[in-house]
Amino acid sequence: MKNLRKSGGFTLIEIMVVIVILGVLGALVVPNIMGRTGEARVKAAMSDLRAIETQLDLYRMDNYVFPSTEQGLQALVSKPAGFPEAKNWTQPYLKREPKDPWGNAYQYISPGSEGPYDLFSFGADGKPGGEGEAADLFASKP
Repeated sequence: MKNLRKSGGFTLIEIMVVIVILGVLGALVVPNIMGRTGEARVKAAMSDLRAIETQLDLYRMDNYVFPSTEQGLQALVSKPAGFPEAKNWTQPYLKREPKDPWGNAYQYISPGSEGPYDLFSFGADGKPGGEGEAADLFASKP
């Protein structure tokens, strides 16, 4: 019994088994995660567009009009100057001007082509048109 070693370390075999297990898990999980970043960014952009729509609706309820194209989405961050006047603007609707998941500004045009405004992102390429992840993403309101 005196010859029993009392060590708190791991053996080389135990360490190698753990490394092999981590390698196998990494080989199975990483490709699945890496292939979905584009899809996740598209979903994040759509979620952002819905949140911006909500804040635009609140802005309209407070000020009776949507911001103009010139005032843009910056009108949700700080009180806008110019026409139309934001008569009841009291506090920011957003903390900062929103950017899409690719780092580009969301596009806002008021009046819109078929409604009070157009709100959209140019997608991954930052240019009009495109396909897949580079396709334009539009808010639900026309």
